[in-house]
Amino acid sequence: MNTSSDPSSWRTYLVTGAEYSAGRETPRIVADALTAGVDVVQLREKATDARRRYHLGLRLRELTAEAGVPLIVNDRVDLAAAVDADGVHLGQSDLPIGVARDRLGSDAIVGASASSVAEATEAVDAGADYLGVGAVYGTDSKDVSGDRDGIGPERVGTVADAVDVPAVGIGGIDAGNAAAVVEAGASGVAVVSAITAAEDPRAAAETLREAVTSGLERRAEEGES
Repeated sequence: MNTSSDPSSWRTYLVTGAEYSAGRETPRIVADALTAGVDVVQLREKATDARRRYHLGLRLRELTAEAGVPLIVNDRVDLAAAVDADGVHLGQSDLPIGVARDRLGSDAIVGASASSVAEATEAVDAGADYLGVGAVYGTDSKDVSGDRDGIGPERVGTVADAVDVPAVGIGGIDAGNAAAVVEAGASGVAVVSAITAAEDPRAAAETLREAVTSGLERRAEEGES
């Protein structure tokens, strides 16, 4: 597949969440976000039963393959294999990273959630290709590790500095605060409602990408000074 399988190139990462979509279909939102240039899509939809999630995954696989963008499945290694996803993202209570790798193959992308240096280094030692670090800011999501008040951009930077894989900030991130997250050290940001709940998901994705680019440019300027 013609996908960007290097997580270090991911700047904007969409995690699906129908509960935030105001009744709009997830494939439509994903298609709009892909048009705007999101770098990776994660199928989450935990409130959806396995059969519906499978059929949704097949549709998202078509959309992401056409766009040349990786499809990651949240938690479910079996579902990732069933829809021919590019990989899986695992939380602290999910299957071990090594087991997922054995089931999906050496070429699969395996991500892991972390909210501390200890969790991050353990995940990387186990073979994680990238980390989802957060919750950066306050969030109600049960799928994000860490303090519900948020660990803050500074700790994201601390975690990123401690590992040699990309660290994507997640949790409570939107276009207004994304720049600070990447400026602190994240390679990109992952969002649910910032795109899914937006009146215009495509425009929201474009604005988010602009904010991330701005943060990366400021980080580069600070590194040169």
